[in-house]
Amino acid sequence: MYLTVKETAEYLSMPESAVTELILAKKIRAVHDGEQYLVNRDQFQTHLKQVEKYKEIVEEILNEPILEDLDVKDED
Repeated sequence: MYLTVKETAEYLSMPESAVTELILAKKIRAVHDGEQYLVNRDQFQTHLKQVEKYKEIVEEILNEPILEDLDVKDED
């Protein structure tokens, strides 16, 4: 499914200008139909899955209990 720049911006929760900049920088693949850029929405699925995975990993790390300090003797 192809989205316009405006629809892509809404989908990614980004300003339209940022989406346009990413398209021009070739960070987002898009097709120009002569009037506007069209972006294939499916290209974001892998990225969004990875972001969710990283969020889960970070949440897991943050919720991990902190171990008590080992009784380390100073050798001074």
